[in-house]
Amino acid sequence: MFDYLLSKEQIKIRDEAREFVKSIPRQTILDMDADKIKFPKEFLSEAGKRNLLGCRYPKKWGGRDMDWVTTCMLMEEIGTLGYEMACVFGVGAELVCDAIVRHGTDEQKEKYVKPLLRGDLFAAECLTEPRGGSDFFGATTKAEDMGDYFLINGQKRFIVGGEGADFFLLYAKTDFDPKTKPQKSITAFIVDRGPGVETKYLYGLMGCRGGGTARLVFKDAKVPKSNIVGKLNGAYDVFNTMMIPERLGTAAMTIGAARPALEVATNYTTRRKA
Repeated sequence: MFDYLLSKEQIKIRDEAREFVKSIPRQTILDMDADKIKFPKEFLSEAGKRNLLGCRYPKKWGGRDMDWVTTCMLMEEIGTLGYEMACVFGVGAELVCDAIVRHGTDEQKEKYVKPLLRGDLFAAECLTEPRGGSDFFGATTKAEDMGDYFLINGQKRFIVGGEGADFFLLYAKTDFDPKTKPQKSITAFIVDRGPGVETKYLYGLMGCRGGGTARLVFKDAKVPKSNIVGKLNGAYDVFNTMMIPERLGTAAMTIGAARPALEVATNYTTRRKA
């Protein structure tokens, strides 16, 4: 991103991000691609220590009170490390935290957002299911009301960070009346890793290895009602706002990922002799 588009504070954060990127050993990225590293916890912990996670959120919850331009600038810089790094950097701090900050309670922000932005906890977003990912409102994962808690059963797949996450933002069907519109039958939950939550398989995705992308199985996982994000049957609103950081972040990190490719191509063409 061009300097003349940025404020002094944004340039400062941009330079912090570049220093962070330089500090990541090349061998770490190679080890991730070789599946020697399943999930880069040290990378995220260090990003949290440097206060680079979730810069657009209020300082009260661990952010830096910045804006979308700053967020996209950061994602672009992290993207130069490769897709796997940018994905795990963004999925917790930008997707999961966005849902909790915008729709969650102060108790949820205190318990989950603050430690995540410090780099002490890791999160993943559970949306895609074995039957597909685009039909969000056709989710088959179920959350049954058991009185004081919900009992969750179902599967999610291609979950970035599924291997290393401490908690998950999960979408599940909570209204089983066939007459109910699909948009009003889904609820968003915070699900802690624990009994009933299993990582069944890691996907070796080319270019994205090492990000802990997994298939998750939920078998009678108990979730307290206090872990509902937003309203019961109100995941439609959570989903719509969460798509903003997903789309913007993906575009920004793609621009960043193109930068080293351009540098490699340029270096080759300047040295090549006909």
